[in-house]
Amino acid sequence: MKTLLVIVGFLLTLASSLYFIRIRSPAAAPLTLPKMFVTSGATFVAAVGALIAVLGLVLGSIASAVPAAVAVALSLRYLLRIAARHDGFERAFGPYWQYQIGPEQSGSMLPRRWMGRLPDAPEPRWEPDIVFWRIPDSGRELLCDVWQPPQGTPSSRTAFLYFHGSGWHWGDKDFNTRRLFRHLCAQGHVVMDVAYRLCPEVDAYGMLGDVKRAIAWMKENAAKYDVDPKRVVTGGGSAGGHLALLAAYAPDDPELTPDDVKDADLSVAAVVSYYGPVDMRAYCDHAGATLVGGGDDGKKDQKQDPMRSGTFSRISTAVLRFLMGDLFDRIKDQDFPIPHQQMMKNLFGGQPDEIPYRYKLFSPIVHAGPNSPPTLLLQGEHDSLVPAFACRALYRKLVQSEVPAVHVEYPQTEHAFDVTILSRYSPAGQAALYELERFLALI
Repeated sequence: MKTLLVIVGFLLTLASSLYFIRIRSPAAAPLTLPKMFVTSGATFVAAVGALIAVLGLVLGSIASAVPAAVAVALSLRYLLRIAARHDGFERAFGPYWQYQIGPEQSGSMLPRRWMGRLPDAPEPRWEPDIVFWRIPDSGRELLCDVWQPPQGTPSSRTAFLYFHGSGWHWGDKDFNTRRLFRHLCAQGHVVMDVAYRLCPEVDAYGMLGDVKRAIAWMKENAAKYDVDPKRVVTGGGSAGGHLALLAAYAPDDPELTPDDVKDADLSVAAVVSYYGPVDMRAYCDHAGATLVGGGDDGKKDQKQDPMRSGTFSRISTAVLRFLMGDLFDRIKDQDFPIPHQQMMKNLFGGQPDEIPYRYKLFSPIVHAGPNSPPTLLLQGEHDSLVPAFACRALYRKLVQSEVPAVHVEYPQTEHAFDVTILSRYSPAGQAALYELERFLALI
């Protein structure tokens, strides 16, 4: 029994050490998924560590009690840092911002940034697989799900258009976001969960076109869903966050707007980004160095990519299936993952040094300025794919342009902190929902 406690205590200490690890090289890339899992499950690490520490003391096993206590201390430190108060809303909306939120909405919001376990929200009305656009040549239908407030819940008349994370290549709507949507609907919001086209079917122009078509569709159907067309908000995670920001900051850019919606009102009331890339050159260098090494020089042999190595593939398949749930089964037959440089070629047509203008054109930070809508930026400090420094730079530019903006950087937190299978318990995921609820209520 004591031996088992020692082993578990050691493993907990090893797991909690991941809080401090930044993934900065291909050699460390296999630690990305374990780090996501440990930070999302920090509550469990602390609870199990406390149990092992107590049992170790009772049985006189200091060798198990000490490492378990260390794991508890490190996990509690992480939890307290995630739940710490910040002054982002005061800076953006004034010292009395709380009083701008009505009691009918605040009553259904999370009372704290960290709840341990995300509480259940009332069941909303859900309409899946609604066609929001048909491709003229092929007749291919683009689909969305529309989530409406539960029967009897007063409408906020706000629509939140959500674009899923995808790496611009994989995934689909309805990926581990149902609890998020239920909480938003409980506050009277309408949610449109959009399935936009992906590479290699389309490139960045086609994807952004689908995002703008979704905005136009919601405005055209605003009366049907009791939405104010002037209260449409875009948001998304990772690649979806990038597209949401770009659509919000460049609604009428002629290079970035398809002909079929050029006469539509594509402006939005606000935008929310969960760890979306904001500077595509910085993203390419940062993610490229992590995934394949050598940044964007295009000279690395794709076989050197640890994400494609047999060892990593065998270890990660089970972890991916656990973390991604049914999405893994949806993408397992696709070319997943693919080399980073191929991703960028599919998206933009080449590497940054080959087509620098296109990387600049598709960088939200380039389009940000005085006319940008209020913005909520949610970012992990240790994000191995999206550089946190670029998100900080966007925030500074928005503040200098006097745009109401809230930037929250979660300490020691990786990418995709809100959509793992442990999202209901994820401290950063809960804190992000706390920020999002209040941001939408202030718009």
